[in-house]
Amino acid sequence: MRITLERSNLLKSLNHVHRVVERRNTIPILSNVLLRADGASLDMKATDLDLEITEATPAQVEQAGATTVPAHLLYDIVRKLSDGSEVLLATSADGASMTVASGRSKFSLQCLPQSDFPDLTAGSFSHTFRLKATDLKMLIDRTQFAISTEETRYYLNGIFIHTIESKGDLKLRAVATDGHRLARADVDAPSGSEGMPGIIIPRKTVGELQKLVDNPDLTVTVEVSDAKIRFTIGSIVLTSKLIDGTFPDYQRVIPTNNDKELKIDCQSFAQAVDRVSTISSERGRAVKLALTEGQLTLTVNNPDSGSATEELAVGYENDPLEIGFNAKYLLDITAQLSGTEAVFMLADPGSPTLVRDLAGDDALYVLMPMRV
Repeated sequence: MRITLERSNLLKSLNHVHRVVERRNTIPILSNVLLRADGASLDMKATDLDLEITEATPAQVEQAGATTVPAHLLYDIVRKLSDGSEVLLATSADGASMTVASGRSKFSLQCLPQSDFPDLTAGSFSHTFRLKATDLKMLIDRTQFAISTEETRYYLNGIFIHTIESKGDLKLRAVATDGHRLARADVDAPSGSEGMPGIIIPRKTVGELQKLVDNPDLTVTVEVSDAKIRFTIGSIVLTSKLIDGTFPDYQRVIPTNNDKELKIDCQSFAQAVDRVSTISSERGRAVKLALTEGQLTLTVNNPDSGSATEELAVGYENDPLEIGFNAKYLLDITAQLSGTEAVFMLADPGSPTLVRDLAGDDALYVLMPMRV
């Protein structure tokens, strides 16, 4: 194999694929990226056996061929080469090493045979649909923070995506929860997604996907089966296994008859919560919300370092109420709210609270209270 390509193109593609590769691997080939030169492009592939990313980048191919080299090492080398330079990649006659040359720099990397590189055989996909990158990004951004990190409840370690009828329209819905808070977001269901199986996309896949859908003009092709999902974003193809488990019935946790309505200005509320929670201990980050007509008092008490209170003018016309929440969870939710105002629907100090944007109803959050 012998090819020449622009550093910027190579770096951009390597940046996308090398992140999949774990820093520590017991299987040496999984530390490598597969490079395959053919026609007028270089195809790169990286995998961790659960997730695979491939990307094609334009290249001048003098001699076609394929090999695998350490992914993080190649990325670090290319990252440090000078801007605007051209990079030559050439394998040795016996295929045991690959030369990376650019300007006066020359590196030699050890190769492993490409025949050893695992293939995440996709099988066939039952449903295929196209989704605007902005819609996919919205579904991920609104729900990602609520994904559980608890390995024992593995079925919560991802985002649950399914189609559902809502107010007469078919919606594509994303839900994530960790038992303390729940996030739900909807977009109009694209054609082709009708009747798709409910799937749980793993946390790592969600994180990679979020970085790849940063171009708002793109359309993403999504292919789904019971066990795998594939996203095609321009020249990038991401294939991932799905979490094999049953997502709990989240509809049961969404309160429907909370009658006490609290309207807040998102920015001033978030800043006030942030200020008072400075004093709370990391372990018990509880903030107490005391509501009276037209006013909210935020209080944090920390026996080790003191206390803090702040008052806010809010829209509240019900009986006085005191309720406690985890400050971090409150801030996570207010960070997702896209409008300027939000509505909290409260019931009592021991029941879940519903939070949503005053402007749009495409996203909704549920937060469990804390004892204060």
